[in-house]
Amino acid sequence: MRWTLAVRHLLVRPGRAVVLLGGYAIGVAVMIVLLSVGTAMLEQSRDVALVGGGDLTVLPEGIDLEAMRTGGMTGLYFGIDRARFVTRELIGGARHRATVAVVAPVLEQKWILLHVKDSTWTVRAGGELPDAMRRVGSANEVVSGAWQDAPQDVAWLQPTAQAYFDELDHFHRPSGNDSTWAEWHYVNLVVSPEEWWYITFLVGGDVNGTRWGGQLLVTRRRPDGAHERFVTEVPGAKVRFDTTRADVMIGANTMTQRDGVYELRGSAGAASFRITLRPDRHRQFPAVELNGGEFRSGYVVPAVTARADGELCTASGCRVVRDIGAYHDHNWGSWREVTWEWGVAQGATHALLYGGVRQGAAPAVRGSAPFFMALLDTLGVEQVYRFREVRGVGARSVRSFPGVTAPDSLLIVATRRDDSLQVRVRILDVHATQPPNGGGRVFLQMRGAWSVVGRAAGAVVADSGLGFFERWVTVR
Repeated sequence: MRWTLAVRHLLVRPGRAVVLLGGYAIGVAVMIVLLSVGTAMLEQSRDVALVGGGDLTVLPEGIDLEAMRTGGMTGLYFGIDRARFVTRELIGGARHRATVAVVAPVLEQKWILLHVKDSTWTVRAGGELPDAMRRVGSANEVVSGAWQDAPQDVAWLQPTAQAYFDELDHFHRPSGNDSTWAEWHYVNLVVSPEEWWYITFLVGGDVNGTRWGGQLLVTRRRPDGAHERFVTEVPGAKVRFDTTRADVMIGANTMTQRDGVYELRGSAGAASFRITLRPDRHRQFPAVELNGGEFRSGYVVPAVTARADGELCTASGCRVVRDIGAYHDHNWGSWREVTWEWGVAQGATHALLYGGVRQGAAPAVRGSAPFFMALLDTLGVEQVYRFREVRGVGARSVRSFPGVTAPDSLLIVATRRDDSLQVRVRILDVHATQPPNGGGRVFLQMRGAWSVVGRAAGAVVADSGLGFFERWVTVR
């Protein structure tokens, strides 16, 4: 009977029947789509590789949130750069000791390939520090065996002084044959308000080939204002450097690091030195490396501030120095027409470090901030800022280079969200050289008196002191 009525209705009113059937079909299709979306959302919420499921995820500034919504964290190879520095110094360091009880870094379930004999398996693997995870209440349930810190885990969070500085400060190799490769240790020593020394242990050239060597460069600013420059060059056969630590030997000249203490021994021309350098606690800045095509530039500062003892000798005699101010950084990369702005300064309560590199003469992209500035106090890095330019104010002639002028002062305005710093530098002394790989530019090493006012992490900052500053200028 029902089928008869349905057939008669379809024959009598075919249009109404088609609309009715179409409505039912659309309703069923909508339900299928909604159920499919719900199933997909449920699966994603359970997938550790995707953002979702009600998790609170804290991301570093600069991460593209739209990209995160359309893909997974593992798909984007997401990670925290310089995680050891972030764990030990920024989050778990002395600055937040009263607030942060424990930090437990985790390598979150990554896809890897596991090869077993002739078979290859795609598996998901992760890593963690068992004791730290147990302290934050997120330890895995151990079904069998033991899950506790190995010596490597303890060293990751609390390295010895030797391991810490080996990780921070070591030599590198280029990926191929590069005649523009150079790597060096740079140290400056403040003997008195009128005298300071620059010491550079440099390895350069095609270190993976045969045409390379080393240099020891020493520049002394004498108390009378004159600059003396001494150089010793050594072929590659007499150069040794270590890719696992800071040690380097250039002929008979050496720089080594043991338990966080640096020993420098060397002579160039009429100058020689024997120095022990001890970095100040919490005054380090982690390694930063830029890569772009053939361009590679790396920089690390094992001693933003340090104290040094030893002996400095010139043709007029030797002098014993005790507890003098010092600085040490380490640079590496391909230096084909590369220039930079750089400065380091120490005040009563803070230290300041800024820098940035450029390749060629191209100006910075409009609206960009290619330079960084780090403000450090006794607990380490207090804030890191960005800025667009180091503005030179005024002009003074450079005696050794007619047509070259150096600024009378420098002005930097750096910002980070609601924090900002204004740094002014009054130039006191200038030393100019023209390196062969500088594209015809002149390199200025300057001594200056600086002052800073602003805010760091919401706190008011004001300090002043002396520092060293570098920049490149063109010959007019």
